[in-house]
Amino acid sequence: MNGLEHLENQLDKIEYLQNLLVARATGGDADDGHYQIIRQQILTSPVVSEMMPRWLKTNRNLSQFWEFIKAKYPSYAERRRFIWDAFNPILEFVESGLEHPAKKTIDEVLSNFDSESIHFAWAKALERRVSDPEGAITISRSMLESVCKHILDDKRVSYNSSSIELSELYKLTAKELNLAPEQHTEQVFKQILGGCSGIVNGLGTLRNKLGDAHGQGKLPVKPQARHAELAVNLAGSMALFLISTYSSTKI
Repeated sequence: MNGLEHLENQLDKIEYLQNLLVARATGGDADDGHYQIIRQQILTSPVVSEMMPRWLKTNRNLSQFWEFIKAKYPSYAERRRFIWDAFNPILEFVESGLEHPAKKTIDEVLSNFDSESIHFAWAKALERRVSDPEGAITISRSMLESVCKHILDDKRVSYNSSSIELSELYKLTAKELNLAPEQHTEQVFKQILGGCSGIVNGLGTLRNKLGDAHGQGKLPVKPQARHAELAVNLAGSMALFLISTYSSTKI
C-alpha cells in the first residue's frame, strides 16, 4: 500500500500530480515518494507522455523541481499559473476521452469486420501496450495474420495455416487484392506498396526479436511501451488498409 489507492484513473493521477507540484512550488507539503510514483506511471503512457512538459520529464523528484521553479518565477501566483497552464490542455484531453484519430478509425473498421476475434485482438493489443509491451507486440502481429487469413479464406485461397509466415501471408493477400508492387506500373504505387510489404516484414521481425513468442538468451532485449505503440499502430494501419481494400472489391 503506497497511499495512492484513491487514484482510480488517469485523470485522478494527473490532477494529483498537478496538486503536488503546486504545493511544493508554494511552500506547502508534498509527498516526494508519491510524486515519483505518479510521474513514472504517467510518463509510461505513450499518448499522455507526449503532452507532458519537458520540465516534468527532467525533474525526477520534488527537490529538483523546487530548484527549477524557484529560479524561474519569484512569486507563488506566477508559479501556480505556470503549472496550471502546463497541465490544463492535458487535463482537458483526458477529460474529453479523446483518442488518436487513426486509432478511432481502425477501431470502427475492425469492429464492423466479420470476425469478432480480430476486433478483440486489436482491443487487447491496445490495452497491453504499456502494461505488457511484449504481449502487445505478439497480439498485434497475430491480429494482422488473422486479417490476412480471413480475407484469403473468403476468397478460397489455400495456404498452410500451421507454418506460413506473416510475410508470405501478406504476399498472398496483397496479390489477391491487387496490392503487390509487381502488379502496378506506376513507380509511385510500386514504391508505396513495396513500403507496405516492408512494414509487414518489419512487424514479423520485431515480434521475433522483441515479442514473447520466442525464448531469449542471457541478455534478453526487453521492449518498451514505445516499441509496442509502434507495432500496434503499424499493425492496425495495415489491417485497416487491407480490410478497406477488400471491402471495396465486394461492392
